[in-house]
Amino acid sequence: MNADVTSTGDPAAVAAAAEQKPATPGHDAPAARAKNTRTLIGKVVSDKRSKTITVLIERRTKHELYGKIVARSSKYHAHDEKDEYKMGDVVEIAESRPISKTKSWVVTRLVQKGAEV
Repeated sequence: MNADVTSTGDPAAVAAAAEQKPATPGHDAPAARAKNTRTLIGKVVSDKRSKTITVLIERRTKHELYGKIVARSSKYHAHDEKDEYKMGDVVEIAESRPISKTKSWVVTRLVQKGAEV
């Protein structure tokens, strides 16, 4: 049978055993863990909705079969709290919690101001 400290009934031994328990893995202090969030840089293609912009992300990949460099693009809806980013701006967006059905990104900074016409 296991000689467990808690089965002896001695309150001092129980308190000493509780202090010596190792910390539960994954329960570090919040400041100790670094949060890795994905960030992308792209061009604003739509700013018609309130507090939302559409960002076009273009990337170049090699075609799997033919080896040619092909341009691929994706559009993401990003949260813009103050409606400060306009069409043509180049912005950085970061992944966040889901804000709406299609919006899970927030604008973090302006990279380049778009040309005004």
